[in-house]
Amino acid sequence: MSDKKPPEHAPMEQFPVEDNCLQIGGRPLTAIASEMGTTPFYAYDGAVMAAQVEKLRRELPAGLHLHYAMKANPMPAVVAHLAGLTDGLDVASAGELRIALATGTAPRSISFAGPGKSDEDLRLAVDAGVIINMESEGEMQRVAALATATGRTPPVAIRVNPDFELKAAGMKMGSGAKPFGVDAERVPAMLRALGELPLEFVGFHIFSGSQNLRPEAIVEAQASTFELAYRLAADAPRAVTWLNIGGGLGVPYFPGEQRLDLAPIAAGLRGLLAEAAEKLPGAEIVMELGRYLTAEAGAYVCQVVDRKESRGEVFLITNGGLHHHLAASGNFGQVIRKNYPLCLGNRVRAPEMEEVSVVGPLCTPLDILGAKMRLPRAAPGDLVVVYQSGAYGFSASPRGFLSHPEPREIFLPPA
Repeated sequence: MSDKKPPEHAPMEQFPVEDNCLQIGGRPLTAIASEMGTTPFYAYDGAVMAAQVEKLRRELPAGLHLHYAMKANPMPAVVAHLAGLTDGLDVASAGELRIALATGTAPRSISFAGPGKSDEDLRLAVDAGVIINMESEGEMQRVAALATATGRTPPVAIRVNPDFELKAAGMKMGSGAKPFGVDAERVPAMLRALGELPLEFVGFHIFSGSQNLRPEAIVEAQASTFELAYRLAADAPRAVTWLNIGGGLGVPYFPGEQRLDLAPIAAGLRGLLAEAAEKLPGAEIVMELGRYLTAEAGAYVCQVVDRKESRGEVFLITNGGLHHHLAASGNFGQVIRKNYPLCLGNRVRAPEMEEVSVVGPLCTPLDILGAKMRLPRAAPGDLVVVYQSGAYGFSASPRGFLSHPEPREIFLPPA
């Protein structure tokens, strides 16, 4: 029998504990639950988001522009908060664009990506004057037709499907055949055609992957990103003034994962930005981040409604589950299911611990929030908290599945 200790989650210290109760946004979880009047709900701590942005500002080069990718969490209060902390917003639908514009963010500080933009999407983007990341030659012609019809000259960039990948990325967005962006080898011809159209070329969006915890892989991909941009700029109809290098910075979700070391990434970017100042003079270099800014600031809270034993195993049945938090259930990109970090928010620590599986109310064996985890002995009424839930939780889940009540959301601003 092996004595090797199983891997543990990274320490979850973003929410302090007072009187054995989790504090989110400076308030006891029990008080938040009482105010909400019902569970489940998502709670987002604005101070934790601000701390993430401050850490990036402190460690990364000053010339780098930080954008918030709204797809991670489009709650209007979250977007308004981050719009005031970052340099711009990135959207992926007309709905997200309306939320972004409502924050008062300057249109030229908003970019719009997505491989299947509808006519409504493009019309709103052209009217608003935001940067459109064009994902195909056909989309370029559609934007040009709208420009002609409206008499506007919209700012546009080409989203490039690079000829390299972000190694060890949780989700690979570049290299090989992809629905995202234009293959790098096709871009020169597209640039030459763009020069004949009523469009204002500003630059490139080169995004190779996301959710990466290996700094060396991120450093390598960023170096490749700048080199590709320099090659493509040779065929551009005008100087590149905007380059979105994507993001890729990951957060620890699963046992054995640790928080990303920013120091090597910062060192690499300092050299890359110095080189870009010579090769792309005056260009705005954008890093687009979503989950890195919001994931750790969010908690999903549900309530134990039953406790049962089945053939030697203990199950905590809750009123939350995969219909509210698809990612935590393991059904949002995981190949082998792994647990998100959990706690009992109203009794974080206890002398008596037990191994339990935390499951939801749905009639499917996929409805698992935590499998065989060590928690304080729980009873109906206790509050189960899923950490790392501020990104791709509420908006990325099948909330209509089996017609259970939807969760609510609350944003807790910094004090």
